[in-house]
Amino acid sequence: MDVTAVLETLLHGNQLKRTPRTGWVQRGVPQAENVAAHSFGVVYVTLILAPLVEEEIDLGKALAMAALHDLPEGLTSDIPTPAWVYLPPDIKTSVERQAMLTMLADVAFAAPLLAWWEELHTAVSPEAHLVHDADKLEMFIQAVMYEEQTGNRQLAEFWHIPHTFHYPQAQALYEELRRRRQAQS
Repeated sequence: MDVTAVLETLLHGNQLKRTPRTGWVQRGVPQAENVAAHSFGVVYVTLILAPLVEEEIDLGKALAMAALHDLPEGLTSDIPTPAWVYLPPDIKTSVERQAMLTMLADVAFAAPLLAWWEELHTAVSPEAHLVHDADKLEMFIQAVMYEEQTGNRQLAEFWHIPHTFHYPQAQALYEELRRRRQAQS
């Protein structure tokens, strides 16, 4: 084991604890969560959703994908969705792939981590669909929590266009979240 390389990989992941979720900051959320907190939320939602969906899910693979999904942001920072519109098409995946390759360049265990990350981005497996659903659902849960805790109505834009999820179970949770939000308005 190359201790220095493994430590560098761990330090890249640790950076997520200091990388704010820029979209929340832009919308005036005080003390907005960091990327590590969001990543934990995605892991947790994935863990809860996995036994609820009808397709067979490899839980270990799904949890690995969830844990890795925003790892490149340790180098790229959290570039909010609106900013990507002004960049060349498909640049996000390319930039994040380069960050992953940099972060995992010198470790022997890079291959499966890169494979899970790539599988997530091709979005063809049940696990990838589940993690994408978990990522969006976690964002909507966080938006509701911020609205409830801070009264921030700048987050209303998240609710203008209803989101469609891959799995009906995620869709049902989202619809219940929308109902809850409406009832509190």
